[in-house]
Amino acid sequence: MEKEEKINIETLKKVYFIGIGGIGTSAIARFMKAHGKEVVGSDLKPSGVSEGLEKLGIKINYGQVAENITDDIDLVIYTASIPKTNPELETVLKKGINAITYSESLGLIFNGKNGIAVCGTHGKSTTTAMIGGVLEDGGIDPSVLVGSIVPRYDSNLHIGASKHFVAEACEYQHNFMALYPRIIILNNVELDHTDCYANIDEMKESFLGFLRHLPDDGVLFCNGDDENAKEVSSRLRAEKPGVEIFYFGRGGNNDFYFKDFKVSSGKVELEAFYKEENLGKFFLKVPGEFNARNAMAAIALGTYLAIPPEKIKSSLENFSGIWRRFEIKGDYKGALVVSDYAHHPTAVSVTLKAAKEFYPERRLVAVFQPHQHNRTRGLYQDFLKSFDSADEVILTEIYDVAGREEKEDQNVSSANLAEDIEKRNEKFKGHIFYAKDLAETRKLIDEKIKPGDVLLIMGAGDIFEIADELVK
Repeated sequence: MEKEEKINIETLKKVYFIGIGGIGTSAIARFMKAHGKEVVGSDLKPSGVSEGLEKLGIKINYGQVAENITDDIDLVIYTASIPKTNPELETVLKKGINAITYSESLGLIFNGKNGIAVCGTHGKSTTTAMIGGVLEDGGIDPSVLVGSIVPRYDSNLHIGASKHFVAEACEYQHNFMALYPRIIILNNVELDHTDCYANIDEMKESFLGFLRHLPDDGVLFCNGDDENAKEVSSRLRAEKPGVEIFYFGRGGNNDFYFKDFKVSSGKVELEAFYKEENLGKFFLKVPGEFNARNAMAAIALGTYLAIPPEKIKSSLENFSGIWRRFEIKGDYKGALVVSDYAHHPTAVSVTLKAAKEFYPERRLVAVFQPHQHNRTRGLYQDFLKSFDSADEVILTEIYDVAGREEKEDQNVSSANLAEDIEKRNEKFKGHIFYAKDLAETRKLIDEKIKPGDVLLIMGAGDIFEIADELVK
């Protein structure tokens, strides 16, 4: 945090981003541009995100070389995945230019505001976007930073007029430790990022460390249906009894809860309560019980901030989702194409279950690209159970994440996963297929797809490109 204290945003003139096309760094780049800074950056190749930045007049170097780092740069912001051997970062360090990570830069603009941080293994982006919408529709105009593209902003960043700042807080490499919010929403705690956390206990300790950043009069909204999240929150209560804790979820043992969860005609219906008070019926366009819980977090916060229930209802009913979160792309050969970011076993499982609930009469074809060999190896047994709601499965080879893979992880393949899923569940005999790359994945889709199917394409790597191509 020492670096942050030395940096005065007001005096910055030129800011350079290494990995500017990242979903987080691109939001900070937008913020700096909106505040009158000269913004330049680099990335390995163009993307929809980087092209959006270029439309704002931001210069992007495609290729990372030492010559890109000029002496007039005041501050360099880089993604956590950039290795110290990166030629641009090496040059920055040699020149003594002030350099901070993406998470530190988020802290730079977030801390000191009425910060609302959304954390958890799953659901951060959707919950952040829902909360941003509820607050804005409720007359509070917050700044909002989301790890995805939100249709209402056509961006991953909204700069609001109020002192409220809603931001997604990521646990990878303990990145959220750079943030000091007044309010935290804790969605869930599960083992993930196995290259960073050895076990669930390390995950819980990291989340507890972040919750400790709440001031003594801070507020925590915690998913009371998640045992790990409850454990972490109870430990915080023992340490900081002044922090107000509200639980949300499905069970009536929560402060904010829903019941009568129904799915019909492509909508989710639920009835929400605050203790004994009936807040009324709420409708969602986004599927799944997991999204009902995300919505309950927004309902709880909105109620706490005195936003009338009718405004919360209207905002959530109009929420149509975000980029790559059950994003309906269109039709291909009579099948509905849906793109989703799910890459953790639980996220894959609940997304497939939600799709089956939404479209019970349709055949569900799941196309999945595992993300990172280390995660696939560390959570292998959980992945074997993730696809039970699907009728047909295509597994693309694992997406290799540069700088995050170890040699010992390379001996696991999607081919192993396909074989072991078939062994575990006989229904997949002749209905699960392995593709060595995206080209072969596309061929298998063309062979297997039928009119009326739901084609759900999932993963955090480059698998989304197929979804985009199919509905061009």
